[in-house]
Amino acid sequence: MLTGCLRAEKVAAIGVSMRLVRWAGCLVAAFWCWLSCSQVAQASEELRNRRPNIIFVITDDQGYGDIAANGNPVIKTPNLDRLHRESVRFEDFMVSPTCAPTRACLMTGRHEFKNGVTHTILERERLTPGATTLAEVLKSAGYATGIFGKWHLGDEPDRWPSKRGFDEMFIHGAGGIGQTYAGSCGDAPNNSYFNPAILHNGKFVKTEGYCTDVFFRQAQAWIGEAKGKQPFLAWISPNAPHGPLDCPPEYVAMYPDQPKNVASFFGMITNIDDNIGRLLAKLEEWKIDRETLVVFMNDNGGTAGTKVFNAGMRGQKATQFMGGIRASSFWRWPGTLKPASVTKLTAHIDVLPTFAELSGAKLSEKASQQVEGRSLIPLLSDPAAEWKDRTLFTHVGRWEKGSDPNLAKYSNCSVRNAQFHLVAVKPGQWELFDLQKDPGEKVNVAAEHPAVVADLKQAYDKWWSEALPLMDNEKAIGPEVNPFKELYWKQFGRPQPTK
Repeated sequence: MLTGCLRAEKVAAIGVSMRLVRWAGCLVAAFWCWLSCSQVAQASEELRNRRPNIIFVITDDQGYGDIAANGNPVIKTPNLDRLHRESVRFEDFMVSPTCAPTRACLMTGRHEFKNGVTHTILERERLTPGATTLAEVLKSAGYATGIFGKWHLGDEPDRWPSKRGFDEMFIHGAGGIGQTYAGSCGDAPNNSYFNPAILHNGKFVKTEGYCTDVFFRQAQAWIGEAKGKQPFLAWISPNAPHGPLDCPPEYVAMYPDQPKNVASFFGMITNIDDNIGRLLAKLEEWKIDRETLVVFMNDNGGTAGTKVFNAGMRGQKATQFMGGIRASSFWRWPGTLKPASVTKLTAHIDVLPTFAELSGAKLSEKASQQVEGRSLIPLLSDPAAEWKDRTLFTHVGRWEKGSDPNLAKYSNCSVRNAQFHLVAVKPGQWELFDLQKDPGEKVNVAAEHPAVVADLKQAYDKWWSEALPLMDNEKAIGPEVNPFKELYWKQFGRPQPTK
C-alpha cells in the first residue's frame, strides 16, 4: 500500500513538473513573440516621420518579366538589377490592368473605379475632382512636388497635376506622346518621341533629345535645385516603353536576335535602365542617396516582351489574370531599408498611406475615408511581419461609351486574396486558381473550393455596389478640341490648311 502511494505521489509530481515545463515553454514563447513584435513595432516607428526625399519611377507598359533580375534571359537591365539587389522587393504586388487606372490608384490610395477612372480614353481617364491626391498629402507635410512625364488623369487645365498638388509640372498629354482621341484626351499635335513638345508649368517647350532622356534630365535638374531646401517628391513617369516602339537605333541594335518590335521594346527599357543608373550616380555625387527613398515599379502587365519571357504568368496588359496585374515594386533606401523579398499580398493602393506615414503627413478625415490601402511600413521594417489577409478587386473596364456599366459587371474581372484568384474567364463564367500551388493559373479548382468561390463572389458584388455610384465620368461629354492642341495652337499658331 505504501509503495503504491509513493508511486502515485511520484507520478503526480512528474505530472506537475511536466505542466510547469509546458507553462514555462509557453511563457518563453510568449516572451519571444512579444519581443519580436516589440522590435517590429519599434522598427516601424523609427520609419514613421523620417521625411526622406522620395523619387518615384513608374514605367509605362513594361511588364514584371521585362527585367533581367526577374528572370528575363534576354533583356539588359544592369541598373534595375542593382536596384532589385539593393531594395525591399514586393514580390506579390498588384496593380490595375491598364495605365490610367493604376495611376488613379497610386494618386488616391483607392480603386480606380471609385475615382471615376474606368478607361484610358473618352473622358473616362479623368481623376475625379473630389479626390485628395498623394501630391497634396506630401505638400501638406512640407514637401516640394514635381512630376516629369506621363500624367494621364485628365488633360483639361482644371485637372492638370498643377491643380492636384504638384509644384512642378513637365508632362505630355493623353496616354502617350502623339496620341489623340476624340474629346479631352490628346497630346500636342504631331508630337513624337524625339524632340517632343512638353507642357511645362502651363506653357509648351520644345525639347531636344529622346523623350525618356528628356524626362529624366528635367527631373534631375529640378532635384538639383530642390535638394537641401526641403524634402521632395520627384514623380518620374516616362511614357516608354509604351508604343509606338520608337527609340534610338543604338538601343535597338543591342538585340539583333529579336524581332524588330521586341528589339525596340527591350531597347526602350534598356534606355530607361541607363537613365536610372545616371540618376543613382547623381544621388551619390550629391551625397543625398542615404536620405532618399527610390521606388521603382511598372504600371500594368507586359506587352511586346511577354512572348520572350512572362515569368510563367498567364495573361498580359488589359487582362484580369496575374500576367496583367502583377508588377515589380522595388524600394531602395541605403542605410535604412535592409534589402529583402516580401511575399505578402500588397498593391498600388498602399503607396499613398505609406508615403504619408514616412513623411509625417496627417491625413484629413476626408482623405482617411478615401484611402483603402495600408501602410507598407511594417513590411519595410520586417518582411515577415504579421500582415492580415485581404481581398483585392480587378476589372479591365473599357466597356463601350454610353453603355450601362452593369452590363459589364461580370466581364474581364477578378477578385483575389493571398491564396486564391477568382477570375471571370468569360462573362459570368468564373474559375478559381490556387496561386500558391498554381501561379501560372492553369488548373481550375472551383469545384474543390465552393465556399471560397461563394465568399469571393459575395465580396465582389459588395465592392461593385460601392464603386458603381462613384463612376462619375460615364456620361461626360468632352470638348470639341483637345485642350493640349488648343493651347499649343494658341502659343505657336495653328497651321494653315494646304490648298
